[in-house]
Amino acid sequence: LTGRYPFRSNRSERTESRIEPGRLTLGGFLQKQGYRTACVGKWHQGFEGGKSRKNYSLAIPQGPISRGFDRFYGIPASLDIPPYYWIRDDRCVTPPTAMARDNFSPGWTKIQGAFWRAGPVAPDFQFEQVLPTVQQQAIGFIDRWADDSRGDSKTPFFLYVPLPAPHTPWLPSKKFRGKSGASMYGDFAMMVDATVGAIVGALKNQKISQQTLVVFTSDNGPVWYPADTKRLKHNSVWPLRGMKGDAWEAGHRMPMVVRWPGHIPEGTTSDHLWCHTDFLATVSQITGGRLPRDAGEDSVGQWNVWRNPATTDPARRTLVTRSSGRVLAVRDGKWKYIPQLGSGGFSKPRRRKSRDGEPSVQLYDLSNDIGERKNLAGDRLDVLKRIRIVARRLTGATGP
Repeated sequence: LTGRYPFRSNRSERTESRIEPGRLTLGGFLQKQGYRTACVGKWHQGFEGGKSRKNYSLAIPQGPISRGFDRFYGIPASLDIPPYYWIRDDRCVTPPTAMARDNFSPGWTKIQGAFWRAGPVAPDFQFEQVLPTVQQQAIGFIDRWADDSRGDSKTPFFLYVPLPAPHTPWLPSKKFRGKSGASMYGDFAMMVDATVGAIVGALKNQKISQQTLVVFTSDNGPVWYPADTKRLKHNSVWPLRGMKGDAWEAGHRMPMVVRWPGHIPEGTTSDHLWCHTDFLATVSQITGGRLPRDAGEDSVGQWNVWRNPATTDPARRTLVTRSSGRVLAVRDGKWKYIPQLGSGGFSKPRRRKSRDGEPSVQLYDLSNDIGERKNLAGDRLDVLKRIRIVARRLTGATGP
């Protein structure tokens, strides 16, 4: 949303908004360009007061409405993190006055399956209805925009739909249970696919599909252990190494699908490096709006790559990612550097000491080893020296 690497902010969504006041967001930028903006889904960027909120009759400050969105309907964070209640714009719909118990699924770890944590919950809150409600609200926004904008082509919209799925809890509806062959996780992924299809279908129903840019992507990989692959004969991250939270590629290397008929060639693919921070600069290129100098310092305009996927001129060469263990991995072209041994995240070991004279850091050539199996840190000292300089340059200042 801000065009900045996550490591640049030390703010915690548990106690405050992770996006500091005055920071330009993608929604705020498009508001300035005359767009009607809305967010539907899970916010998970924090609010003023965080989880310590007691009075739910008051406005909830420093949320989506003050971060670039005209309208918001959704939940505060992921669907496994209390408190559980709906927010409309900056107001609680029904206060979380009841208590939910811990919920788990037999046969899965405690962070898989139909998992959610105990905590305050609104009496009428139904976990199974969250994804269908998000779909309904997103389609409702599109339909209302179309009704309000008949004959007025000067009022474009930006709809941001941060889906709460397929993050835990995995709650496929009856229609999808047992259909994927990849357990309840696969069934839930099918339900997500249907949800996206329904939202895109709303664009077609309103006859605006051809003039609407649609982007589908994810911010992290799945929680999928080797035991799950062995048991279900399905590897959610193949051929990558690791899983969600890791510094390895499976922690963050996700597909992105972009659709805009007449502007982006259909059926094409690109292997050029991309980061979610690039949305801000890319949208700036598309709309013709200028970004302030103090906005989106980690955002790179990728519009030329989008409309010409076969280009040999990549927009981005370097990238910084942060694991759940706060390990900063750095990409420089085909090379990737991790300043420790271990996953840095969910996979075990998170961190380990070097053995028998092996290097104490990791260096991979992703052009030949996307699975990060051969550590070249001891063989390519020239590359290691150079990429460490790049890492210091990119991560030297963390800011507020």
